[in-house]
Amino acid sequence: MSEQRTQWDLGRFVQTLEYFEAIPVVSWVQKMFQPRPNPQPALNNRVLFDFSNPATDIQNTWGALDDVVMGGVSDSSVRLEDGVAVFSGNVSIANSGGFASIRTRNFEPSIDLSTFTGIELRLKGDGNRYKFLVRDGDGWDSVGYSHSFDTVANEWITVQISFAQTVPVFRAKTMSNAKISTDHIRSFQLMLSKFEYDGALNPNFNPGSFRLEISSIAAY
Repeated sequence: MSEQRTQWDLGRFVQTLEYFEAIPVVSWVQKMFQPRPNPQPALNNRVLFDFSNPATDIQNTWGALDDVVMGGVSDSSVRLEDGVAVFSGNVSIANSGGFASIRTRNFEPSIDLSTFTGIELRLKGDGNRYKFLVRDGDGWDSVGYSHSFDTVANEWITVQISFAQTVPVFRAKTMSNAKISTDHIRSFQLMLSKFEYDGALNPNFNPGSFRLEISSIAAY
């Protein structure tokens, strides 16, 4: 029996590419006539993103990057709610998909975290295993430095991710010869994926609705 297909959302695909400035001509026109503020976290006493601050410009900094870019139908969003950033939605394995994520637009300019050990997340999840990725490349489809972590349903936890323990990946395939440049960090990403790395499955993955609350992202 052939795999059942679900209708793909072309409009959302184009919106994703436009938000992350992955269409050169559209990006050039937008910067000329409808410029957006440059995403730039404020390194304030180690804290990069304090989502309890209502002035946080989440709309121009964080956006959804789901498997719609590969023909899938997972759908997620990020919003500020009661002093936290809420990453939520529905992750589906239809159309050979299986991931939902939120990612920052490239920091302009890049940020220098070379004097720090890594990234610290304060969050509350739903029992799923998530990934946090850091990128030092300018391209939106570039090598990411990834770390998987498990959440405890409805409990606040602190996750520390040292740069040294991150796994260099390109589309979930490990890249053994890549090394992160911590003095040139360009973006962050949080992801819920069916896959771990190199085709292995995420052992704590559940398709369907999900919710991850993030209080802060800091360097440590």
